[in-house]
Amino acid sequence: MTSQSAPGTALETAYLGGGCFWCTEAVFARVKGVVHVESGYTGGHQPDPTYEQICAGDTGHAEVVKLQFDPSVIGFRDLLEIFFTIHDPTTLNRQGNDVGTQYRSVIFYQSPQQEATARQVIAQMAGVWDAPIVTELAPASTYYPAEAYHQDYFSQHPLQSYCAFVVAPKVAKFKSTYAHRLK
Repeated sequence: MTSQSAPGTALETAYLGGGCFWCTEAVFARVKGVVHVESGYTGGHQPDPTYEQICAGDTGHAEVVKLQFDPSVIGFRDLLEIFFTIHDPTTLNRQGNDVGTQYRSVIFYQSPQQEATARQVIAQMAGVWDAPIVTELAPASTYYPAEAYHQDYFSQHPLQSYCAFVVAPKVAKFKSTYAHRLK
């Protein structure tokens, strides 16, 4: 999903894995300042992985969203605060019924500044959650876009059962918690 940014603004990129990318993409597509969201895979060892290979759990990749955002509208810290609100960062290699390393909570940082910010937000969030945060923090590696049918999945299939029962509540939580961040 794409929207406009201010002319002349240098966009930044973030890679976040919070379980199934359909959920994460659906939320961040609605965030003011996020100009493009794409579902994909990163953090693994196999070149050009397919969804089926990712699901088998042998490639090491995580399902992630690639966010291009306008830092004059929303900062990386704000994106991370939303990220920690819409998924459970205390469950290792799972989100709800989705189990496997591909569903791990992970932040792939692009710069020393993003790494430092992520460490600060993780430390801050440790006081919010009742269990230890297990979110992985790793340098960005080769990113692969997911297959076309995964892109903008929630908007295209809102009545599909997973979307209705898993994705929609996360979108609703975002809307109620961060109404001021809505596009």
